[in-house]
Amino acid sequence: MAPVLAPAKVLVTGASGFIAAWVCKTLLDHGYHVVGTVRSTSKGEYLQKLFEKDGHGKDKFSFVIVEDIEMNGAFDQAVIGVDAVQHMASPFHFKADDPQELIGPAVSGTIGVLESIKKNAPGVKRVVITSSIASIIHDKSSEIFDETDWNVTSPNEVEQKGKGASAIHKYRASKVLAERAAWKFLEDNKGSVAFDLVTVWGPIIHDVKSVDALNTSIAGFHAHTLPGKTEQQLLIPSGNWVDVRDVALVHVLSLSNKDAAGERFITSSGPFTYQDALDALHRADISLTDVPKGTPGKGKDVLGIIYSSAKAEKVFGMKFKTIDETAPATFKALKDRGF
Repeated sequence: MAPVLAPAKVLVTGASGFIAAWVCKTLLDHGYHVVGTVRSTSKGEYLQKLFEKDGHGKDKFSFVIVEDIEMNGAFDQAVIGVDAVQHMASPFHFKADDPQELIGPAVSGTIGVLESIKKNAPGVKRVVITSSIASIIHDKSSEIFDETDWNVTSPNEVEQKGKGASAIHKYRASKVLAERAAWKFLEDNKGSVAFDLVTVWGPIIHDVKSVDALNTSIAGFHAHTLPGKTEQQLLIPSGNWVDVRDVALVHVLSLSNKDAAGERFITSSGPFTYQDALDALHRADISLTDVPKGTPGKGKDVLGIIYSSAKAEKVFGMKFKTIDETAPATFKALKDRGF
């Protein structure tokens, strides 16, 4: 299938989210027209004002209200007239008691948007779905994961334990089951859909009014820049990190690059501890009142799991940002909001 190039019109679901807002901005900056789905008029108007500051008027960015992505036909109207879809609307938290609180919206929202495209948007040529490394990580001997890996551990735990499954496995199961459902939909509808499918993993610009409303990853960063964390807490392997601006760029390049069709891509800058983030902050030329130093340099001795982004680097010619670029930018964005 041919790539989708600017000035094509792209639908971004869940447009007011942390990553999705950056995807909208990056699409606009690359010359695309964008339609975003949001849950309220206020969220859509916030984005319009945000993008107008960059010279992108209402003729370039518009929004539609989708209050509940689990409703039948939730995206039926939103997909009409678009050339591509970036599906990003999905819950990301660890507070669910019943795993279906996460699995339902993740799977229903993903299949729902694909059904809507099949029914109402024959002009769509590519769909990019934001998945998660939660779809990849599983029990295995190697510490390196790539796009060939699939998480079979979490769905099994959720199936066996239900509400008794751990919070992290409930979340991970929702992501892998949603992604599996998307690939199965494409396989089952080969003769009746004409789009390619791409999946991608992953400073705030979206509407956040308080620290309590920060998304999960930024809330974790913020908490570790405050006094009170022990050396042990700062040296816990904290997964992999990646700059949201790089994630957004991969989403955009996934539309325009012909070799992205039918592929999965990991976006990762490598493993980290929060000690590494504090070290980066203290190397930067910024004011750091009350930001702890921890034990400088100690994070380098901590070994962590690696989610390899070699494929994305090769296909897209990407060079991911360093922690010395990202940590200070994130800190400044938080401080600019008074957090």
